[in-house]
This record gives sequence, C-alpha cells and structure tokens, in this order.
Amino acid sequence: MTDYIDSDEQLIKVCERASKRAFVILDTEFVRTKTLTPLLGLIQLNDGEHVSLIDPLALSDMSPFKTLLRNEKCVKVLHACSEDLEAFLASFGVVPAPVFDTQFAAHLTGIGTTMGYANLIEQLLGIVLDKGESRTDWLARPLSLRQCEYAANDVIHLLPAYNIILEKLTPEQVNIVYAESALIAEKKKAQLPDDFAYLTVKNAWRLNGKQRFVLRALAKWRIERARAKNMALNFVLREGAMLNIATYLPQSKTALAKIHGLTPMENRMVGAAVLQIVADALKDFETRGEQQGVPPVKRLSEIKTYKSVMAQLKQCVDGIAAETGIPSEILSSKKQLHQLLKFSWFDIDETRLQNLKPDVLSGWRKPLFEDKIHAILEQVAKQ
Repeated sequence: MTDYIDSDEQLIKVCERASKRAFVILDTEFVRTKTLTPLLGLIQLNDGEHVSLIDPLALSDMSPFKTLLRNEKCVKVLHACSEDLEAFLASFGVVPAPVFDTQFAAHLTGIGTTMGYANLIEQLLGIVLDKGESRTDWLARPLSLRQCEYAANDVIHLLPAYNIILEKLTPEQVNIVYAESALIAEKKKAQLPDDFAYLTVKNAWRLNGKQRFVLRALAKWRIERARAKNMALNFVLREGAMLNIATYLPQSKTALAKIHGLTPMENRMVGAAVLQIVADALKDFETRGEQQGVPPVKRLSEIKTYKSVMAQLKQCVDGIAAETGIPSEILSSKKQLHQLLKFSWFDIDETRLQNLKPDVLSGWRKPLFEDKIHAILEQVAKQ
C-alpha cells in the first residue's frame, strides 16, 4: 500500500506508526543543480507494511518526521546515505540515527563494491528497475503517477534487500555499518571556517604571499555569498576564475575583463564586488606584511618521507585486512591516508579546523589502526 502524504495530520499518523518499528526504509528525492545545499522534493518511507510518499513542499510542520529521524530505537535503512543525510541536515537541521547503509554493508559482505541501488536490486532480487525518472524535477507539482511509482520502488525493494544483507552480517559487522554512517553524519555536520575556505582551492599552493591574501578574501566572500543565497559555489564565482584573479590581481575593470575563466555575464554580476575585495585584500596585505599573511598551502609530495610512509601505511592497511577479513578499500582509501598525514604533519589542516580527527583514528577504525599508525609515525620522526 502506497500513500501520498500531503497533510500534517497524515504525517503525524505515518511517523507514529513508523516510530514503533524496529527499522524503516528511507530515501529522498531532491534537486541540486544551482544550489549550495540540496532542495528536498520528496521523502519515501517504508515501515514494512505501508509505503508513504511524504511531500515536504505541501507540509507546514515536519516536526513529527524530525522526531522519527532522532528516534534511536528505530533504525533508518538507506542506500548510499551520504547525500540523503545532507538533504535532511539542510532541510531539517538534523540527521537520522542510527543509520544502516545498505551500499556500505553490501561492500562489507562482499556482495559488491559501491553498488548503485538498481544494480544491488538486480543482483539480490533479480528485478530490473526503470531508471527513467532519475533526472526528473522533484520540485515540480503535481508529481505524475510514473514519478510516484519510481520513487516508491526505491523503498519497496530495499526492504527485502536489507533483510538479505543483514543475514550475511555478524553482530560486529552490523555495528561497523552503524558506526560508519555515524562518521559520515559527523563529517556532514562539520564546517570548515570561512577564513580557511582557500585551502580547498585546487592549485592554491602555487600562489605567493600576496596572492594567497587575495585568494583567502575571495574564497571567504564566495562561500558567504553562496550560503546567503543558497547558490552553488561555482555559480557565485568559478574556482578557476577565482584562482586566476588571485594570481594576476586585477585592479581595474579592463584588467578583470581579461581574466581567463570569467565570463562577461559573471563580470557584470560580481565584477564590482571582486575588484573591491582585491583592493581591500591588497591594502590589508601591505599593512600586515608577509609575516602576518596567509600561511601557504602545503602538499604532501613536498615531504621527503611521504612515499616511504605511504608505503608503510598501505602495508598496515593490508595487514589489518588480512587479520580482520574487512576489505582494505573499506578500512582506508588513499584519500583517508592523505587525511591522516596532513593532520599529523601540517600545522594548518582541514580536518583539525573542522574539529574532526582522521577517519582511521575515529570510530570503529581507531582500535584497529591507532597503535600501528603511532608506531609508524614515531619511527619516521626519529629518523
């Protein structure tokens, strides 16, 4: 049975019924083409007996659903949960807990690596799903019958798939699935301070002190404007153009017009603001000087011991994989090892600035990695 929920009274009943279940299946449909955060268009919920298509655009009070998300006695089952968690956080200011991510769990059991929903359902249930509505506008109303059927299928078939996956997991592995989802949620909630937004700009390491001063000001302005207007960063100012502005330091309309990557339309929309930011940053730099400037962006490849330490860390990962039976790709990716080394070696580091710890020193990975990693890093420090 599938119900379309577009009144507050209906939502209360759906959430009260769901709160009594040991678990519910959840999915979302959202639009994110020009916005910084996803715009939630539909929420699908399967409580084992009823499938509900919840229309957040028609509802005035989503508090019953937010209460359900926070209900730790009810497991929320999602597939590839990262974007769904971000949508819930952006729309309601909360993320669900506990979360069982069937994509991660399928990888853990050896069913498949980062499998999409349709592939998972086809492999486990032999059902081929229609992907025709995957690019639909979920903010447009009314939704068609085909759209509703497509959305409902995302939670209808995940229920038996979840049961199959759950049977293959040990209790310890189930706890790992919960812990991994909790780690993702913590990282979604964390924010890099606006003053350090420049750290994420590709090739920022190439800039000198004066240029970094300007890049920091531009990157801070860009994220603040994007957040205020809920615009995707590159719709405020594309990263490549921002880096070029910081490189060449234009101080006139004519000079700004010559910046590669900045279109005439973008110039008309933000040109005046950009020129003022450049002028203010240059004046600030002249006042403070290089010693009080913006710290350079460091690269791991500049560290002499980088390659040898990475080799040792990869051996460590492979060893833990052999001991535990957990796939090495799940234990730690190359990106996660880089996160660890930046945290350990750099004074200014994105992870620390967000009040986080490296993934391999957090949650379920910490007892597996902590002693081994400290031994490797201490040995390197003595060399």
